Amino acid sequence: MNTATATALPIDQAAAAPPPGSLREDTAVIGLVGLAHASSHFSHLLLPALFPVFMKEFGLSFAELGFLSTVFFFISGSGQALSGFLVDRVGARPVLFASLGCFIAACLAGYLAQGYWGLMAVAVFAGLGNAPFHPVDFSILNQRVSAHRLGYAYSMHGLSGNLGWALAPVFLMGFTAWGDWRAGYLAAALMYAAILALLVLQRRRLHTQVVVHARQDGASAGVNFLRLPVVWWCFAFFLLSTMTLAVVQNFSVSIMQAMHGVSFESATTMLTAYMLCGAVGVFIGGVVAAKVPLHSDRVVAWCMGVGALLMALAGSGWLGGLGSMVVLAGTGFAVGVGGPSRDMMIKKAAPKGATGRVYGTVYSGLDLGFAIAPMIYGVFMDRHWYATTMIVAAVLLMASVYAAVGVGARTDHAR
Repeated sequence: MNTATATALPIDQAAAAPPPGSLREDTAVIGLVGLAHASSHFSHLLLPALFPVFMKEFGLSFAELGFLSTVFFFISGSGQALSGFLVDRVGARPVLFASLGCFIAACLAGYLAQGYWGLMAVAVFAGLGNAPFHPVDFSILNQRVSAHRLGYAYSMHGLSGNLGWALAPVFLMGFTAWGDWRAGYLAAALMYAAILALLVLQRRRLHTQVVVHARQDGASAGVNFLRLPVVWWCFAFFLLSTMTLAVVQNFSVSIMQAMHGVSFESATTMLTAYMLCGAVGVFIGGVVAAKVPLHSDRVVAWCMGVGALLMALAGSGWLGGLGSMVVLAGTGFAVGVGGPSRDMMIKKAAPKGATGRVYGTVYSGLDLGFAIAPMIYGVFMDRHWYATTMIVAAVLLMASVYAAVGVGARTDHAR
């Protein structure tokens, strides 16, 4: 592969942050990116956390609610693939600020919603806001954090995402219990405004270099990276593994209620426990990723395999309500441990100079999985196929093991 001649052109020379390297600087960057990532994951549950409320408020079916999630992730996935190019061209920082503005608009749309189409507006604005986050986050981390701390940076990145997921149902349902669901959306809008203000104040630490290539050759040029089979194996991994998480986020509360007669509060607590267990898993997975970076694909495969078995056990109904909820929370831990190694696996597969584009493309598989799954599972749920929904999700997670092994084989072959 020929090396492209490149000239680095900062977006804003006067506002450029000091070069990375010190522990203090790396920690600050990781913290800011983590906060932004948590806000992105919070947006995933702006609608699903309140699905049971909307069914009563507006008389909606599972299929109709699932379609809201489909719209959110279709927009996010389509935008993510394109936003990778935008981040490579204009830098991560302005795209990040625009995303947070979209989240504020989504929350205000929710506050004003009077029916299904008002909720659809939430899905559209939130999807637009969520689209650029993985190209943005990983472009900042890969440029601003020292190489020997990247494993830990990926761990904290994944941890913050799980914490955003865990906070959303507690935050929104807490305000719903205190006042009503509209109050939850208004409070969320204020939260996003505060996060945007902080990131603007700390914008020097979010600066990334924009590279203009005088001559591009090889896999990093234009869309040539799309010819690499490993990119599509990465895409397949995200597609399959995410179709499992879509069940947990959108329907696990309703499944536990229907199969075992547990209370709504208990089932919601189980969802939060899943996310918190995932956060603990990600924290441990960061150490694993830092210690065995050359075998990230194997770590991912083992973690997804264990998660699939636990998901199937929870869906079998053999353990009763409490046992099923505990096992399902354990699934979050298993998948979480594999998270940082997953990100390391993608980094190794990305050609130099095409980081934003590769992350945007392969992570769009995540959004596509979230887009497809709610429509399928929503139909299952309306037919009361609760156990089937969980078992299908487990089978898809097991299929992602094969994709992870395929990524590793092709990355090792390229080296």
